[in-house]
Amino acid sequence: MPALICGSLAFDTIMDFEGRFAEQILPDQLHILNVSFLVPALRRDFGGCAGNIAYALRQLGGQPVPMATLGNDGADYLARLQALGISTEFVRTVDHTYTAQAMIMTDRDNNQITAFHPGAMMQAHTTAIAPRADIRIGIISPDGRDAMLQHAEQFAAAGIPFVFDPGQGLPMFGGAELARFIELASWVTVNDYEGKMLSERTGWDSATISSKVRGLVVTLGAQGCEVWTGGRKTHVPGVKAEAVVDPTGCGDAWRGALLHGLEQGWDLVKCAELGNRVGARKIASRGPQNWTWEA
Repeated sequence: MPALICGSLAFDTIMDFEGRFAEQILPDQLHILNVSFLVPALRRDFGGCAGNIAYALRQLGGQPVPMATLGNDGADYLARLQALGISTEFVRTVDHTYTAQAMIMTDRDNNQITAFHPGAMMQAHTTAIAPRADIRIGIISPDGRDAMLQHAEQFAAAGIPFVFDPGQGLPMFGGAELARFIELASWVTVNDYEGKMLSERTGWDSATISSKVRGLVVTLGAQGCEVWTGGRKTHVPGVKAEAVVDPTGCGDAWRGALLHGLEQGWDLVKCAELGNRVGARKIASRGPQNWTWEA
């Protein structure tokens, strides 16, 4: 069953800082912040939330259908998706801008500082979702603001259940807008920081949010995740990784596993168990799309 994945396609420039950000940034001097980090290791990877989720779902044997935009430098990304057997039916190229770019710096404790240029992603709203018999599940991941708002309404109008995954796009929306996303969605997934922000902006705690959808998942990194259904919480323990190499894209890999489980009709706890395993596999590899899955 194809899964429609709305979100960004981006190039990730990933840099490794061998120290700790906390040792370089003085809290009492933030008003005059001027710091430089030496990054001996640098690489460029294929990324973006839609790309990473699609890659994960494909690794698990699913049929991802990303809906996203590339810029005039996106030919290599388009060819990569096609080589992986990922549909490019709804991937559009915008000629007058660059593909979205993320500059990600990771310190020795796996803390990250990211700068993001949206580029072609800001035109994602020009591709619309319409009813299609073979697409029965979808996800809204971080994307252009207009695209996220419009695609949520279009998913609902088309009768396609979807996951609302606001991610780093959450700060773009006020409480009323986030409440509308939740009203339209079937499932919501956030990390613990995003979960606190979502509750703060909507005025709803996790129990309340979970009572408005089929389920809410709050990921907790190495500690696993909280699965909320009908106002009740179940903790799903994390899976110890063979190595902790690079956290970039772990959340997206987790969400690919979530989609895979939902496609199979699994309950959220079973989906989360797979997500934790997939996240542990991904973190042992550098880059968001360089890991492979063996059950």
